[in-house]
Amino acid sequence: MMNISLILAQLADIDIILKFIKELYEHEDIRFDESRARNALSQLLQDNSLGYVWVIYGGDEAIGYLVLTFGYSLEFGGRDGLIDELYIRETYRGYGIGTIALEFVTEFCKSIEIKAIHLVVERKNNQAHSLYRKMGFKDCDRDIMTKWID
Repeated sequence: MMNISLILAQLADIDIILKFIKELYEHEDIRFDESRARNALSQLLQDNSLGYVWVIYGGDEAIGYLVLTFGYSLEFGGRDGLIDELYIRETYRGYGIGTIALEFVTEFCKSIEIKAIHLVVERKNNQAHSLYRKMGFKDCDRDIMTKWID
């Protein structure tokens, strides 16, 4: 297995991350608006109070990315994190890279006193569900509902 590392993203990484976002959105059948994604990503990369982005490397090659954003929850006792996006290129899936990324972000969250980590996963994505359950995520028997404010 290759050496896997997560490197904190910088503005210079925006184009490779946008390429990965487009791939993820195509895979998940989500509308990709490059301008919207570029603006949101740029803002996140410049303001760590919102969260962090890491590029996932296999050796010297960028093979995915992970986005962690922050919220606050009375139910969970303080600041919480949302794994907003985790993407690994298809040819690299099934090799434990997702596990490495989730272990990394869990340790990072512990170090900055995040009380809980949430994520959203497509109901039909059985491979991701299996990984997330293995890593300790549980279905809270709730549905996420969204209202776009645009």
